Amino acid sequence: MMLTAPINQTKLFGLEKYMFELINLHKNDKLPNKILFSGQKGLGKSTLAFHFFNYVLSKNEDFQYDVNTLQINPDNHSFKTILNKSNPNLILIDLDQDKSSIDIKQIRNLILNLNKHAFNEKPRFVLIDNIEFLNINSVNALLKVLEEPSENVYFFLINNNKKIVPTLLSRCINFKISLSNNENIEIANKLLDGKLFDRINKDLVNYYFSPGNITNLVMFAELNNYDLSKLSLKDFLYIIIDDKLYKKNNIINYLILDLIEFYFNKIDIRLFPNINDKYNLFLKRVSNTKRFNLDEESLFMDFKEDILNG
Repeated sequence: MMLTAPINQTKLFGLEKYMFELINLHKNDKLPNKILFSGQKGLGKSTLAFHFFNYVLSKNEDFQYDVNTLQINPDNHSFKTILNKSNPNLILIDLDQDKSSIDIKQIRNLILNLNKHAFNEKPRFVLIDNIEFLNINSVNALLKVLEEPSENVYFFLINNNKKIVPTLLSRCINFKISLSNNENIEIANKLLDGKLFDRINKDLVNYYFSPGNITNLVMFAELNNYDLSKLSLKDFLYIIIDDKLYKKNNIINYLILDLIEFYFNKIDIRLFPNINDKYNLFLKRVSNTKRFNLDEESLFMDFKEDILNG
């Protein structure tokens, strides 16, 4: 697990207003029992959820959550049990690495856990990440639970700006999470100990990338001995395509299309007047590749030959 995983983050950056809104709702006994966090992947939505869980669960414990600095104390008991996935008041559901969807078995296990007697009087939280990967059967099973939730149980659902079933959306209070471009860079810099531009070429920094995406890109490169401080966006795209990194690493697989879009946006239309036509053709091929489950290799090789080498 990477150090940037939300469950590890003891500091909350850039999402203070959302955290204080949740705290105020909880203090006033108005916290909705079905909450959806929606926004770009890597903004810190899951980190926000873990911080709120610690705020609630660490009450009456040693090393409580610090509301003034919005920090989790690493010595707190609830934090430690959440880390080792033994906390009785938190159920986590996410897409398994070897699966293409969150299947109904995971939701059935959730229902069994919720039917068990609570170990204490504290609230119980259910965090379902990447809900866009729920399949139709798991959605239907989840909807039944959401319609009649158990007392003192709160659902937090995380969506990465992907289309979800309207009936699921309608049952939740939607917190739309967003950050400005400058906030993205500022937070990524904090996550990298103030050394962002020592570790990555400015040509590679897409101001539309989320802090998590930027940080994971840097950490991936360093773990695999790629010096991003010396690589341009074009150079790095060559490496990704030639070494087929999009097939070997989930981070790169997720980011490659964003990196390519960034590259298209940087091209001077005055020097390449037909670039918009090529971009639209590329988008159409991306859509067809996903729709018909085609091999991505020819798509990226053609991009290299036609655009990078053009």
